[in-house]
Order: sequence, then C-alpha cells, then structure tokens
Amino acid sequence: MTPSVTRWPVAVLGATGAVGQAFIRLLDGHPWFDLIEVAASERSAGKSYRDAAKWLEGKLPDAVATLTVKNCTPAEITAPIVFSALDSGVAGEVEAAFAKAGRMVLSNAKNYRMDADVPLVIPEVNGDHLGILTAQRRNRGWSGAIVTNANCATTVMAAALAPLHEAFTVTKVFATTMQAVSGAGYPGVASLDILGNVIPYIGDEEPKIETELVKLLGRYDGTSIHHADIVTSAHANRVPVEHGHTVCMSVAFATKPTPEQALVVLRNWTGHEAVRGLPSAPAPALIIRDENDRPQPRRDAARGRGMATTIGRVRGDHLFDLRLVAMSHNVVRGAAGGSILNAELLVKSGQLAGLGQS
Repeated sequence: MTPSVTRWPVAVLGATGAVGQAFIRLLDGHPWFDLIEVAASERSAGKSYRDAAKWLEGKLPDAVATLTVKNCTPAEITAPIVFSALDSGVAGEVEAAFAKAGRMVLSNAKNYRMDADVPLVIPEVNGDHLGILTAQRRNRGWSGAIVTNANCATTVMAAALAPLHEAFTVTKVFATTMQAVSGAGYPGVASLDILGNVIPYIGDEEPKIETELVKLLGRYDGTSIHHADIVTSAHANRVPVEHGHTVCMSVAFATKPTPEQALVVLRNWTGHEAVRGLPSAPAPALIIRDENDRPQPRRDAARGRGMATTIGRVRGDHLFDLRLVAMSHNVVRGAAGGSILNAELLVKSGQLAGLGQS
C-alpha cells in the first residue's frame, strides 16, 4: 500500500535544532509527506520559523519559513504523523502524550528505544519489528504509537553487521567509533576543544551502542523481540569531522567466514524486501569499497543521498575473525532520514489505518 494522490500531513517537534532542520530539508518536496507544522520550545513558540531558527545548512524552504512555531503539545499539533527531534530530557513525556492522543511518533530520542514493546528500527535490517506495535498499543492503551531510531553510531554498526549476522551469526564485537561533531547538535562541541583534537568520551554513547545493537539484530517471533546473543565492547570518540560517523570493528562469529565469503554476503545483501522502492531507501543500502583508505566521511558520507552505509577494509583479524570499517551520515541515515524511512515503511505496510483517532 502506497499513497496515490494525497500526501500525509506531518509535523516536526524540536524543529529549530540541527536534527529538526535536517527533517525539514529531507521533507521538502517529499512525495508522500507534507510538512504542515513545526514545534519547538516555549521561547520559540509564536514566532515565524524564520525568526525562531538559526538555519544551519542549505536553503530554508519558503513554505516552512513562514510557518508559525507551535508548542510541542497534541492540543496544538494536528498532524497524524509526528517526527520528534526532541532532546531526551523532554522527549519521554511529550512523545507519550502524542502517542496517547492517537499520533504516530517517529522518535530520535533514547527514552523508549529499549522498551520491550517499542520497535527500534532500521528498516532494511529489522523492518519486521514494527509488528510489535500491536502489543505496544494493547499494553499502554494508546491509539497511536512510538517507533524509535537507533543511536547514530549503532546505526552504522547494525547496517554493516546485519548481513554478516544472518549468514554467520555474530557473537562478539569490539568497536571503536570516530564520531562527527554534528552528532553533538548545535552549537555542540566548542571549537577550541575539538579542532586538532580527539575527545575519547561521549556521554552515554558506549552503553547505547552495547545495548541497542542486540535489539536491532534480534528476532521478532510475532509476539516479542528476542535480543541477539552478542557481546559488544565499544569505545566512543568525538573527532573533528563535520558529518559522518566511522566505526572500526573486530568481529567474532559462530561460523567463521573468510574475508572473501564476508564480502560476497555484503555485496549481495539487499535487506528487507518491503523497503525496496521506498522514496528514502538507498539502492544499494550497502556500498562496498575495495580501496585500502575507504570509507572516508568527506568522500562517502553523502552517498545514497546520505542514506547508504559505506564499508571497507574487510580483512582477517588476529583477535577475532574479521575486521572492517563502516561509515554513514549521522544526521541523515542516523537521525532524520532514518525516521522518515521508518514512516515510509509504516505507510507501505498499511500500519497507519485509523491514525489520529484518540
């Protein structure tokens, strides 16, 4: 099921921040969604979006510039689909209020990611996990629902590991991330802290990677999500790169593949069939580079309109079985674009019937 003539009206919460702005850029001219409302904090509410937001990148769409910023409440927002770029400090209560009011909430915040009845989704990897929404509505008495994105670094890892896990069963992962400054939002990390420097700590990042990966690569049996039996050790680092999170991984498997076998699997992987042809879906989802010095954020982050994951340096490992490097655009694939693709899959799978009825 796909839209024919009409487009779904949508809203963006936290619209003035960096991820909120990415939603606005990606929704501009979208064939299925019509951005009709923007919402932000009380200090921005009542202003035109042009006056409320410090626009960071590209051209601000004229139709959005003149919208009046609303408060983040279901009483003011009418759109049945809500993209949330809210900070986790406020997202929990606000997103639940929208779900209770019958809205479909596509969240970038961490608050609900690990709840048993909330799908944590990368559509190509585990789009079938959206089936848990039936249990979520039943358990919570909501007519709407919440669907979450993964942490942006975990998204890179899960996309690269999913085909290998399907073929060989991942058991252990040792990962070191090199994460772009845009992942810290705006104004983010002070320039005198990051220029010419590497910061070997990002608050709460390593626990997110270690817990979210097993849910993403887990199995949905029609009733519940069973986490994958994978042990992960993560080291998270902030580096002076604008966009693009890079992850270096050493991986152990139940069935040990050769690098050549792993590359065949990675090159042939297409992900869940239902995702193919969606407006935001990259084709291919994975781009394999054979050069010794790729992927590189400057050269590869924008591939697939920022939605593809680039993988390189697939080789044997002295500690585990394989080593590889994966990278994708943290603001697009790892945040706004990932949420929009989740919403497209919900539309195609017919899971928005009756939406907006509280």
